[in-house]
Amino acid sequence: MSDEKTLHPATGWAMLVVCLLLLALGPTLIVAGAVYGMAAMIVMGILSVVALFISLFGFQAVQPNDARVLLLFGDYVGSIRKSGFFWVNPFYTKKRVSLRVRNFETGSVTTPEVKDPATGKVLTQKVRSAGRPSKVNDRDGNPIEISAVVVWKVVNTAEALFEVDDYEDFVAVQSEAALRSLASRHPYDSEDHEISLRGSTTEVSEQLQADVQERLDKAGVDVIETRISHLAYASEIAAAMLQRQQAQAVVAARMKIVEGAVGMVQMALDHLSRDNVVQLNDEKRAAMVANLLVVLCSDRHAQPVVNAGDR
Repeated sequence: MSDEKTLHPATGWAMLVVCLLLLALGPTLIVAGAVYGMAAMIVMGILSVVALFISLFGFQAVQPNDARVLLLFGDYVGSIRKSGFFWVNPFYTKKRVSLRVRNFETGSVTTPEVKDPATGKVLTQKVRSAGRPSKVNDRDGNPIEISAVVVWKVVNTAEALFEVDDYEDFVAVQSEAALRSLASRHPYDSEDHEISLRGSTTEVSEQLQADVQERLDKAGVDVIETRISHLAYASEIAAAMLQRQQAQAVVAARMKIVEGAVGMVQMALDHLSRDNVVQLNDEKRAAMVANLLVVLCSDRHAQPVVNAGDR
């Protein structure tokens, strides 16, 4: 693990004044030495110009929520995390790391920008495609499509640069792997109140955040939030699963109807018996129960048949 060292460099404004003085002093010494024939003054003037040129590479402007990682001939010196105008050792190698909050959707592809090698002009801007859902099997073996949005930021610049090759690509790949692993541990849907991908979005998001954070700790990245952005059965079984869900809904509705109908029949029989409205033997009671259940549980309106008497 790489420990981050925070540097507090000197302000660049004081060194800017020194550079302006060197800018005036160097040519003056060279001209004066040439006029009076003093080689020492010419050498001092040349050294002043060289010092000015080298000093210009030490100026560094850091924007808010940006950082600069400083290296001296391959050795890590420290990181500037404070915004402002600074001057550091001109021989430091400076690498920029953004500390801003970033987000991406799993399955997206990033195309890096292309620059002209000769002029450095950007020919093609950096482009990121829309996220494509990943196809994976859930715990029950059903193929599903799933994608997630991951919100993250760099918190350790040293680890981000030195522990992994490309921390942005590392975040994308590890988030995709964590999402696939999570989807394979839980069913798409559940009826016994266990954690499922569709019914327990909060718990699933918290587990996904913990899994992604565990994988990204070594890259100096803090995962702020993860959310499932797309969840559906794969196209080859979507129609069959829709019929299954509809059947389960019908069965559940019928169970509710039957439960309510039985209660209503029991209440009717108790009421008739308590008020002595009519005396029913077991055969008539059974017939009445059957008729009431047919009326109450039928999905259509009952058609009454009126007994007009014997002919």
